[in-house]
Amino acid sequence: MVEKSETGGFWPSLYDPFRSFGSRMADWLNPAAEASSGKETYDIAMELPGVVQEDVELTVDADVLTVRGEKRTQSEKKGDTWYFSERQYGAFRRSFRLPENADGQSASARMVEGVLHISVPKKAPDTPESARRIEIGTD
Repeated sequence: MVEKSETGGFWPSLYDPFRSFGSRMADWLNPAAEASSGKETYDIAMELPGVVQEDVELTVDADVLTVRGEKRTQSEKKGDTWYFSERQYGAFRRSFRLPENADGQSASARMVEGVLHISVPKKAPDTPESARRIEIGTD
């Protein structure tokens, strides 16, 4: 029995293997990250080897922290013969939804030896107001 491809024909589509190439390429270019929670802060560390601080943009909007940047190519030497290259270049973007108790507007960041460290303080827990007596006045 011959099966039809997703395009409705009997021949498999030539572009089926490349259908999700864009998303896989984006995943490949996204830097590795790790997130943790301390007593007073949420911490995110992201590997950015070869990326200079000036090429990184960090924003917080509607409780979403976004890191954008670009790893730029270095000048190539003319006449070199390349046998292989495993280095990655290009733009990247990672977004993290912050927990409700995160104070994104007070986030801070620093770059140390190719690792971006982001610290997001936790908001103080809402403390219920203590009961108080209301005096009743007379007119």
